[in-house]
Order: sequence, then structure tokens, then C-alpha cells
Amino acid sequence: MYFTKGTQCHSTLTMKTPVIFVSHGAPTLPLEPGATGAAWRALGASLAKPRAILLVSAHWETTAPVVSGAHSPATIHDFSGFPDALYRLRYAAQGAPDLADEVVSLLTQVGIAASVDVTRGLDHGAWVPLSFFFPDADIPVAQLSIQPAQNAAWHFNLGVALQALRDKGVLIIGSGSITHNLRAVFSHPADTAAPTWVSEFCDWIDEKIQARDFAALRNYRSLAPHAAQNHPTDEHLLPLFVALGAAGNHAYAERLNQVMTYGLLAMDAWLFTD
Repeated sequence: MYFTKGTQCHSTLTMKTPVIFVSHGAPTLPLEPGATGAAWRALGASLAKPRAILLVSAHWETTAPVVSGAHSPATIHDFSGFPDALYRLRYAAQGAPDLADEVVSLLTQVGIAASVDVTRGLDHGAWVPLSFFFPDADIPVAQLSIQPAQNAAWHFNLGVALQALRDKGVLIIGSGSITHNLRAVFSHPADTAAPTWVSEFCDWIDEKIQARDFAALRNYRSLAPHAAQNHPTDEHLLPLFVALGAAGNHAYAERLNQVMTYGLLAMDAWLFTD
């Protein structure tokens, strides 16, 4: 099994599947892929085909963890006011009910109550990036919800509980956004450079990821520069903490796609491999 790191291919001794955090951007990305679409296609092509995918999206919020267990999950168009072509898109991957049961079992073992929803489809935080990573939609997918009432540490521990899936061929993907101040996006000229309050935050996150300073990351709201300005609410960064927990202490972290869209919406991603 091989995964791309920069321009080199490295054999993974433990045969663990990688973990990804991706900034999924605006729903229109499939219609306007640009540099990000090309980067996501290249990343998908670099990955060995996993047995299944567990995707943690910022767009499914619940009180306690819920896993989608539908056999044929619908494509959810959870947005409005966009071109008609976007609503005609479908991502026809099969569901992964067996994986959903595995996730519930793993979480239950560490005292986290979880359940399965057999009707839930894939929201755009899931199907938009997956349509670039795996355009043939030939890998079963289960989606795991986030808990916005819980903090970063909770979601990190959630990820830790899922680490065993990496030994079973499951690709874990956190899908959110490294910056997500939409009010600022709508008032910032899209064709101007991002202000320092955006770039300094993104660089701080990467610095702590590379240093494996998980304690600082879990306390990002009090320690990171401009944290509240970049994330007025937590939900779009919470999938990163699930990814960090699932990746563990020894994973190699590669920062990808340092692209800025709409002036303020950073599209950074991280690939974690052992």
C-alpha cells in the first residue's frame, strides 16, 4: 500500500489507511473546481482504495454521535439559492451499514453513547469532496455526525476511539473548513489578499499539527491567534479534531492546497499517514 507524500511514494509498514481533513469550501465547488478540484482529484488518485469511508461532516449536527446506516444514501442538497445544475448532481455511492455498526461498537466501548440512522443521506460536506476523491462512487460510505455542544477535546477523543478502523481498511475523512467566518466573507472583496488574521490562524494550526501539540490545538479558542474571528462558532473546525484523534501521535502530517477562495475562505487540507 502506497500513499503520496510530496513527490515521493512511501510504503506504509503498518498498512494503516490514512486520515484526511479537508476544507470542503462552497457547495459550488463541483461547478467551479479550479485549483482545489485539481488538488482533490490528485489526492484521491494517490490513495490506495480503502474498504470503506467514514466521513465526519460539519453539516450533520446532533446531540450525541449518530452514524448513517442507509444501504443507498441519498445525495442531500442542503443549501439554497445556487444554480440548478448543482441540484441535479448525485453521488451514488453505496452505504456502509456494517461500518456504522462497527463505529457504534467502538464508541460504546469507551463510554460514548451512539446510534445508527438508517435514513440519513450524504450532505454536501460529504459528497462534494468525495466526488473529487473517488468520482466513480465505488467505495461504501458512512457518515458520522458532530456534536456542536461539545468542545474540541471531546471530538479529539471521539477520533481516538476510531483509530482501530485504520487497521481495517477504513479511510477516515474530516470535512469542515479551516476558516469559516461567512459574515466576513460576504463583506470582503473576493479579489483581494486574505488579511493577516486569516493567514496567521491557518499557519498556527499547521505549526501545532506538525509539532503534534494536541494540547494547544484542543485549546485553540484561547491560544490560537484570531480564533474567534476565524470561527465565530466551532462546528466547521470540529471535524479536524476527529481527524487528529484518529490519526494518533505518530502520523506524518502533510499540509495540502493552501488556496484561498472568496478572499477569506481557506481551503487547506491535511493528509495524515503512518
